[in-house]
Amino acid sequence: MTTRVGLVVVSHSDMLANGVAELATQMAPDTTVIPVGGTEEGGLGTDYNAVVEALTDADAGAGVVVLYDLGSAKMTAEMAVESADDPTRYAVVDAPLVEGAVVAAVAAQGGAALADVASTAEGAATETTTPTPQRPALHVVPDATTAEVLLTNEVGLHARPAALLARTVAELDADVTIRYGTEEANAASVLALMGLSAPGGKSITVVATGKDAAEAVRRIQELAERGFDD
Repeated sequence: MTTRVGLVVVSHSDMLANGVAELATQMAPDTTVIPVGGTEEGGLGTDYNAVVEALTDADAGAGVVVLYDLGSAKMTAEMAVESADDPTRYAVVDAPLVEGAVVAAVAAQGGAALADVASTAEGAATETTTPTPQRPALHVVPDATTAEVLLTNEVGLHARPAALLARTVAELDADVTIRYGTEEANAASVLALMGLSAPGGKSITVVATGKDAAEAVRRIQELAERGFDD
């Protein structure tokens, strides 16, 4: 059985923490995501003891990434980590809360190590704030396995299908690019895939290289044929 990195979402609001955790779990159903929101009395704020408990509950053996919404939540999270028997098992990351939680959960689902899950969450800030540059013409990839894949589900590469595709690619030894129109995205990035805005009924181009390139293309074709389980 795979031991995955866990996530803790610390927010001043119980509703916000639970909403983010629910979304992240939808993207990565086998990743433990524990929300900690509000004070012990049910008001807005953070609860140090609740965060300490959540760190323990989320750690299945591979460590825990902690995300937060505002500065004092970060302070509470860092205090909780510092009080742990082994603080190196936990990483408090500076990342956009929603996007960071989603991409971290998907990375953890794929079996990434603690440092990699933390780095993925922090990278969400760049992906969501950097303006899209004028893209050059799509380049030719030598010796690549390619396929045109029809998106048979109604909404195309929205959040959950993008997460499912990214998780599938993460399991393989392959570099995979998804192209739609004049845009292309790294298939391992949920946010990049969503940024393609590829709708249902349209076709994407899958370009894969590496030892498992053919298998990556086959699996993506299979996902699309069954409508990404939507």
